[in-house]
Amino acid sequence: MIAIVDYNMGNLASVQNAFAKLGKDTVVESDPEKFKNYDKLILPGVGAFGDAMEHLRERNMIDAIKEFAASGKPMLGICLGMQLLFESSEEFGSHEGLGLIKGKVTKFDESKFEEPLKVPHMGWNRMFTKDHPLFKGLDDMHYLYFVHTYHVNCDDENDIIGRTNYGYEFPSAVAHNNIMGIQPHPEKSHTNGLKILENFINL
Repeated sequence: MIAIVDYNMGNLASVQNAFAKLGKDTVVESDPEKFKNYDKLILPGVGAFGDAMEHLRERNMIDAIKEFAASGKPMLGICLGMQLLFESSEEFGSHEGLGLIKGKVTKFDESKFEEPLKVPHMGWNRMFTKDHPLFKGLDDMHYLYFVHTYHVNCDDENDIIGRTNYGYEFPSAVAHNNIMGIQPHPEKSHTNGLKILENFINL
């Protein structure tokens, strides 16, 4: 059984509906004591990094998420949920993250853009991927739907399994052992997004 973490930061219904389209029931779970009972965990998220960490802290979820990650069972962060997996973020100040993957979250540096682009990065863009079970059945250059102003920076290049170009190349999918994250929204990415979720189900 797959749990979707409910910490009041994200459109949980759209993620749950995406799994339902694949014929997979999920549980929207707000009780951190129950996380350990599930086979897989989804950490979604929309909004600001600092607010999200505060919500997790208030609900006593941080230790429970770390314990789940340490169990070796598959865990997937989506959009802001992926960013929370990292050590810190500079969004509206400096904020400590979950620290499950080494690196930090920074704003798009428009001074590095080869041409003027709007931030946030919003809309369809390509992801160039490594050979990873999360992308089984997809070609190594597929389109997904993005909405974000900040992106992750990995300390270890080996943790990067997907890259996207928007002004410059940035990590858009990561994996460290059983802990995975994708910056785009699979639930908004039609066939390609559903395929990623199906692959997560089958891990």
